[in-house]
Amino acid sequence: MQAGQIAGSIGAHGRWGGRFAGLVLALGAVLGAGLATAPAVADEEKVLNIYNWSDYIGDNTIRDFEKETGIKVVYDTFDGNEALHAKLRSGHTGYDIVGPSAHWAKRQIEGHLLLKLDKSKITTYGNLDPWLMGQLAKAANDTGNEYLVPWLWGATTVGINPDKVKAALGNLPMPDDAWDLIFKPEYSSRLKTCGLSVLDTGDDVFPAALRYLGKNGFSRDRADYQAAADLLAKLRPNVTMFSSSSYINALADGSICAALAWNGDIGMATQRAKQAKRGVKVVALVPKGGEFMYFDTMAIPVDAKHIENAYKWMSYIYRPEVQAGIVNKVVHANPVRAADKLVNADVRSVPGVFLKGDELAHLAPQEALPDDILRVRTRLFTAFKSGQ
Repeated sequence: MQAGQIAGSIGAHGRWGGRFAGLVLALGAVLGAGLATAPAVADEEKVLNIYNWSDYIGDNTIRDFEKETGIKVVYDTFDGNEALHAKLRSGHTGYDIVGPSAHWAKRQIEGHLLLKLDKSKITTYGNLDPWLMGQLAKAANDTGNEYLVPWLWGATTVGINPDKVKAALGNLPMPDDAWDLIFKPEYSSRLKTCGLSVLDTGDDVFPAALRYLGKNGFSRDRADYQAAADLLAKLRPNVTMFSSSSYINALADGSICAALAWNGDIGMATQRAKQAKRGVKVVALVPKGGEFMYFDTMAIPVDAKHIENAYKWMSYIYRPEVQAGIVNKVVHANPVRAADKLVNADVRSVPGVFLKGDELAHLAPQEALPDDILRVRTRLFTAFKSGQ
């Protein structure tokens, strides 16, 4: 029984009417409610409803959890933070675990849409990398990591099929900065011939464009967004696909040659191409102009019905062997360092995904934007997609 339920129980038995007998009954009811707390938790329905990003979990993660706990997992997916945010704002999500990106979760914390975590119930919490937890706290303005724990993390970058890109560029040399492949028309116009994909979200496209222009990727100046929109307008004729998920297979099977994408997804494409054995190569580049670091997290919505099961899931997820199973499948950087030695060597060797040293130093965290700037960015991204 949660604190709010206990308060409700006390209030329900608080109509004493000045009678001693009523007082005795009320006290008995309150004491009974207190004694019933542990059984109520133990009797929680064996169901867990999860809403997370697509293509983002290990082959056996859910099956093994269900087998161990007897808890039935209903696992739904989304392709963008906007869909999740709309559900949270509706107040009736139907989910017990959700997976917002950190910069969106900041708004959800401020809007009282997420439950403050009882970290004592996450039995494997000590496995989380302290440095990464500090970066997550900054990204979401979640001091003390009170509302969020990490799922996986990565960076927005450029992925290419090097053989096809080289052929498309002809006598044009590869640029020093990978972002030139996207934002310089002399490059993107040639990549159009072999397929160029761009993420279907202003969350990542505009920060990359702004930073390329030497501006704050999360600027509060409307004029900066118009400058970025002008840059993107030159890119638009050369974009052959907008995608936040299907580009993974498109890179892997060679039907596109370049993508403004998430490095972990590019890593997945790298592995799928190897497994297909059709001679397709995929590489995640590390732009000299820097990348934006993203965190995808786990949080509990305020309307969650199976809170204890949610904590059991979190505790399970941070076991090193469970983390390794997820990473081996989805090829993303993970928050449990003890899992590193359990990750397959061919996965750990995927370039541009498991960043270190100077590569980490060039990462910048994503930031939440005020609503007025977010509306400007959304409008301009919609215009960019439509070619207006």
